[in-house]
Amino acid sequence: MTRSRNAIVAAGLVAFAAAGLAFPFYMASSRSSPVIDSSKPLPPQATFRGPYINTGSRDIGPDHQSYSKK
Repeated sequence: MTRSRNAIVAAGLVAFAAAGLAFPFYMASSRSSPVIDSSKPLPPQATFRGPYINTGSRDIGPDHQSYSKK
C-alpha cells in the first residue's frame, strides 16, 4: 500500500507542477479578455504598490547625489 500511495502522491505533485507551469501560457493566450485593460485607470492597490516594488534591490547601491526640489 505504501508504494501505491507514493505513486499517487508523486502523480499529484507532477500534475500540480504541470498546472503551475502551464498557467502563464494560458494567461498569455487568453485574447478574449486582457489581464490588464489599458483603457481603464489602475486600481488603487496597483497605484499604491507601484513605487515599492523594487525596494529590495541592492545591485546599484545608494545614490549619493542630492536633487533639488522643483
